[in-house]
Amino acid sequence: MSTNNDAWGSRVGLILAMAGNAVGLGNFLRFPVQAIQNGGGAFIIPYLVCFLLMGIPLLWIEWSMGRFGGKHGHHSTPFILDSMDKRKFWKYFGVFGIFTNVAVACYYLYIESWTLSYVFESIKGTFRDKSPEWVSDFFNNYLNLEMGIGALVFFLVCLVINTFILSKGLKGVEKAAKIGVPMLLIFGVLLAIKSATLGDSGASEAYPDANAWDGFNFLWTIPSDIGSIFNFKVWLAAAGQIFFTLSVGMGTIQCYSAYLKSKDDVALNAVSAGFTNEFVEIVLGSFIVIPIAAGYLGMDWVQENASFGMAFQTMPFLFENWGPTLATFAGVFWFGLLFFAGITSSLAMGTPWMGFMQDEFNFSKNKAAITFGLVVLAFGLPTVLLYQVGAGGVVDTVVFNEYDYWAGTVSLVVFALAEAILFAWIFGMKKGWAEITSGADIKVPIIFKYIITFVTPLMLLVVFIGAFVTPLDNDWAGAWASLMSGDGWTFGNGSLVKMLTNSGLKADIAAATDPIIIEALKTKIMLTNVARGLLLALFLGLSSLVYIAYRKRQKEQQV
Repeated sequence: MSTNNDAWGSRVGLILAMAGNAVGLGNFLRFPVQAIQNGGGAFIIPYLVCFLLMGIPLLWIEWSMGRFGGKHGHHSTPFILDSMDKRKFWKYFGVFGIFTNVAVACYYLYIESWTLSYVFESIKGTFRDKSPEWVSDFFNNYLNLEMGIGALVFFLVCLVINTFILSKGLKGVEKAAKIGVPMLLIFGVLLAIKSATLGDSGASEAYPDANAWDGFNFLWTIPSDIGSIFNFKVWLAAAGQIFFTLSVGMGTIQCYSAYLKSKDDVALNAVSAGFTNEFVEIVLGSFIVIPIAAGYLGMDWVQENASFGMAFQTMPFLFENWGPTLATFAGVFWFGLLFFAGITSSLAMGTPWMGFMQDEFNFSKNKAAITFGLVVLAFGLPTVLLYQVGAGGVVDTVVFNEYDYWAGTVSLVVFALAEAILFAWIFGMKKGWAEITSGADIKVPIIFKYIITFVTPLMLLVVFIGAFVTPLDNDWAGAWASLMSGDGWTFGNGSLVKMLTNSGLKADIAAATDPIIIEALKTKIMLTNVARGLLLALFLGLSSLVYIAYRKRQKEQQV
């Protein structure tokens, strides 16, 4: 029998923990870049549609599934899914709800450690009176372990902090959320106010047209050519961002809600957590990086250079334009915000493992937390030690990128599609709707019953198929025309079909003439396969644990 009797201390603590789970680095780093790369206002409309038709329905599905599983003593997705249908294979779909969290934590904690180290660098005044090139190079040198072990040290520090808090159970997670979420909101609002008052005061001889409001206008102005809104690539990006930002398709929400009481509300709680996340992402996320960068460097520069690294390679230099004192505070606020956003999410990633090991193997909180830390250390070190690998100018974050793509993107869609089908069509929408509305503190619009039944699974299926068969250059019209004319479908190198076979890299090798470049590309293929092998080993290992737990349950029932 399980000795897992953890519980939430308060409704506020639960909502903050759920909001902290969703509010992560993606709100401030990934969302602005996705918006820039997909047309600004042309991205926002599909993004909001996906939020309403996939985000909110999946939140209700996962909250109610978790509470349903909790009634039967299950606090992780393998046996939550198993309790909803008699077919035995569902528990192995549930493995994704542990696998995704562990695998994402392996590289997410590394990014989280960068933010913590940059808080200290900001306090030390490391970036004072430095050129933009120096600030950019500092980040690259920091990640190069041959030039120092700071990145490795801070990764280990973050891992220890996460493990310690997890060892305190839900009370530890709840306390961290009660501190972290308000702090990131305060820091975010202060930076947003400064950004909103920047205007064109940051313009210079090099960038005379710089104006922070150009950043706002780009993000919130619907383009005159609305045809870009119907670009399937933009919709895929919007759907992917919704998954990433709400943490749906991961298993963390089910785990958190499994500790609810049988009549506790899930409808209002889910909406509250979802809209808190959207406020942070859409309002604060769009008010900081892009407008500040546009205010000093111009919108043209931002569109050409928008990337994840702007947060570390560009923002510290821009803050220095505010004077030494304010620059220090801005650095602490910005990187402190990112750290709190990161740690509240990474703690959520540990809870499915915690619930599973406590439920199935009677692990104590300490033992479950330590084993989580050890697994993340073993599978996460390759993302740190092999972050930058290459030769002859071919430098790439191979292992890191593979973990992010397969665990942080593909797995989310696979699991979300499986749970949507299970909830609406196998468990049954009649029972599912009863679970959503039972104890609800709001009246859930009846239209969502049909959206969850038909629209959400269909959209998920379209997203998955779209990723699987992405055409060359994302030219969907051209690919359809080619197929209809009998010339076949032209797969792009970004499609799952091509990626599984490393076709793009093999084509690069065939086209290369420089022996050094060829050798570097071969190394890249080797590391790509190593990363995928590690992920496969992790998934199979977790599946084995689920099988052992299942056999253990059978023996206990026979006694």
